[in-house]
Amino acid sequence: MHAPPPDSAAVTAPIPTQLLLRAYRAGVFPMADYREDEEVYWVEPRERAIIPLEGFHASRSLRKLIRSERFAVTLDGDFDAVIDACAQPREEHAESWISLRIEASYRALHRAGHAHSVECRLDGELVGGLYGVAFDRVFCGESMFSRADNASKVALAWLVACMKAAGYRLLDCQFMTGHLASLGAVAIPQARYLELLAAARGKPGCSLPEAWQSFVQASGADCVSAPSPGNSIVQSLTQTS
Repeated sequence: MHAPPPDSAAVTAPIPTQLLLRAYRAGVFPMADYREDEEVYWVEPRERAIIPLEGFHASRSLRKLIRSERFAVTLDGDFDAVIDACAQPREEHAESWISLRIEASYRALHRAGHAHSVECRLDGELVGGLYGVAFDRVFCGESMFSRADNASKVALAWLVACMKAAGYRLLDCQFMTGHLASLGAVAIPQARYLELLAAARGKPGCSLPEAWQSFVQASGADCVSAPSPGNSIVQSLTQTS
């Protein structure tokens, strides 16, 4: 006997925004087992990956790529497209942990101003990006994707530069990977992560969109969705406080 199809309303009913934010402030986040999963489970890793903002590793080749402005980089230019791309099956993961319900939840969080995306476009086509959750002076990276070499690295470099400019203190990457390690990520115990989370409470100097705007204006542009000024980004990444 076949199981009945999942109820579409249950599959896509978002997790309440305030519940999501309380979870992140407590150091936990939701995941699912597959795309149509109605249930979510709350994850609190024993070991957490973070990228110290002053320790982001921008290789010479990455700095050169950013300066070349090969990719047009935007903030919140197409959140829906980014999360949809991140939710697609991958070679190493046949099932996506980004269920329809989780996707709906982050779309709502984005509308509330607490979730942001970074997009990289090549000749007008979306070829890479990332999205995550912003609160206090914390950004929790959720997922990234790349359809062109180094596109997700450029997106992450832009995010780090904007976090530094805005006065953010903590960039959470959840789980360590070789890709993240190459960019300066380090693994810390969950207890230490909670300490850093508590230390990052309070308002940043400005919002991520405002910090983004300052970099865009450095290139003579007048809107957040304008192509990125690569030289200003590289300068920010190589400066230390």
